[in-house]
Amino acid sequence: MQVAIAGLGRMGMNMARRLLRGGHEVVAWNRSPEKVKEIAAEGACPAFSLEEMAEMLTPPRTVWLMLPAGEVVDATIDQLVKLLSPGDCILDGGNSFYRDDLRRKDRLSAVGIRYLDVGVSGGIWGLTEGYCLMVGGDQRDYSRLEPLFRTLAPEDGYLYCGESGAGHFVKMVHNGIEYGMMAAYGEGFSILKASPYGQSADPAGVAHLWNRGSVVRSWLLELAEEAFRKDPGLDSIQGYVEDSGEGRWTVQQAIDTGVPAPVIAASIFQRFRSRLGDSFGDKVLAALRNEFGGHAVLKAGDAKRSDLAGAGDVQPAAPQKDPEQA
Repeated sequence: MQVAIAGLGRMGMNMARRLLRGGHEVVAWNRSPEKVKEIAAEGACPAFSLEEMAEMLTPPRTVWLMLPAGEVVDATIDQLVKLLSPGDCILDGGNSFYRDDLRRKDRLSAVGIRYLDVGVSGGIWGLTEGYCLMVGGDQRDYSRLEPLFRTLAPEDGYLYCGESGAGHFVKMVHNGIEYGMMAAYGEGFSILKASPYGQSADPAGVAHLWNRGSVVRSWLLELAEEAFRKDPGLDSIQGYVEDSGEGRWTVQQAIDTGVPAPVIAASIFQRFRSRLGDSFGDKVLAALRNEFGGHAVLKAGDAKRSDLAGAGDVQPAAPQKDPEQA
């Protein structure tokens, strides 16, 4: 099946690779040409402009956006509207806010262009392990493009979630849960470290143990084990933890619908607090984000926290961009 991947960051590049390995024809575009050349060497058809990308596709065209959420997506759609035709389809696989999907769907429908929102999870491991895909939009478009989802996902790893916005809504809740799980692991290992047994209990060994039949076993715990094996005390990084928006949106949704979500709410506030001080628990969170998504961490000895953030810098209306999508 032919598809264009627009945006070759940590996620987009490996998604293009997985599609190529699955026998699909991939047209690849990125703002910086170096990444286009890189994936072209692996079999993709290189496009060095959106115009060139659109010309290389056979109608009905399929363009999958893997771009940072927000203005970049809107600006790209503005350009694509001029290049695509009725019946063509745009998929947004970034971490977009689901209400933006509703607005974009209405705009594109007015000119006959189809639109699917796809929540994508899998981080830097998606190439080998597969991506979990949460899809929203018209079910007929979902069915037509299912061969792409089947190639990208592991077995049973993709789902039609409902009408427009549903895919990114489910991904938003997924990330809110992720915040809470990571916070609990961080707190637990902090308690262990501060205990009388903190010197004798190997955190990597404990993480490995808990993943063998324990009720708290998870992929995050596997990543914690890997992080502890690299650096048992996490001394090489600071416990400075960014957020990419989904946790804030999940908490706001809980407020809007009157659903109590104290664990997720506390976990997002903990991330704000991490930017004003340092703790082992925050180091665990920072290490986990780096392990599963390749998210940047502040190394020990980097600029002091007071130089980077203060109470005035924590603005809920302006979440940090997710490097996973950049």
